[in-house]
Amino acid sequence: MTREELKSTAMAMRKRAYCPYSHFAVGAALECRDGTVFTGCNIENAGYSPTICAERTAVAKAVSEGHTDFVRIAVAGGGDNFCVPCGVCRQVLQEFAPDLEVICLNEQGQELTLSLRELLPHGFDRSFLPQES
Repeated sequence: MTREELKSTAMAMRKRAYCPYSHFAVGAALECRDGTVFTGCNIENAGYSPTICAERTAVAKAVSEGHTDFVRIAVAGGGDNFCVPCGVCRQVLQEFAPDLEVICLNEQGQELTLSLRELLPHGFDRSFLPQES
């Protein structure tokens, strides 16, 4: 998938968002190294904590289908600001792809591209956990 197609897919996923509380629709398109793309949208909940972001929806779909080798993600939101992944999404993405390319889009489709390491410097990973002997 080309970069433009990935961005377009993320923008289109905003239409599927379930966001009756924030009214902030987010779409994501996550590309795996083998070219497979998984999409996601935010899904809100009246209890707020069970809400899941578009990025984590895409990751959950990918992992549940056996894909964990991610190369880039496009994240599209509304308004003039670039839609960057929240802290929880950054941590989830870090688990699988610390070198991920993150394409942040605004409502007009303009982009800001960052690496996940720029968004989450000194990210927490398995190297912080005790290793089995």
